[in-house]
Amino acid sequence: MTPPEASLDTRGTTPPAVLSCPPVTVLRHRPDFLRAARALRRGTDGMLVQARDRNDGDPTIRVGYTCSKKIGNAVARNRAKRRLRAVVAEALLPGAQPGWDYVLIGRPGVTIDRPFADLTGDLAYALRKLHAAT
Repeated sequence: MTPPEASLDTRGTTPPAVLSCPPVTVLRHRPDFLRAARALRRGTDGMLVQARDRNDGDPTIRVGYTCSKKIGNAVARNRAKRRLRAVVAEALLPGAQPGWDYVLIGRPGVTIDRPFADLTGDLAYALRKLHAAT
């Protein structure tokens, strides 16, 4: 079933395809995090970003999040990870490359308290610098 705005036009042809972006999935396995830790990294005021080109031909962008106990208790760590997920939803796709893994690491006392606009700027800056180095 097609949505109303994607219905057939008067000539009976379908509308042009919408430009699609590569799918984004979440890193869940420890070896993926360890491989990203050995690759490129860029620190910003709000987070540390690790990035690695998988070179496997799969255009999927994979993102992982981690916050150590230095951030605080479980409530603080989960809040920091929620903020990092929101930043990725806002600012990842314009600067991300297909086929790359990214790991965002929260910083103690900063990731939770930093203004959201600054966090999105931090991610955009880190992605620019990481991909300029390659």
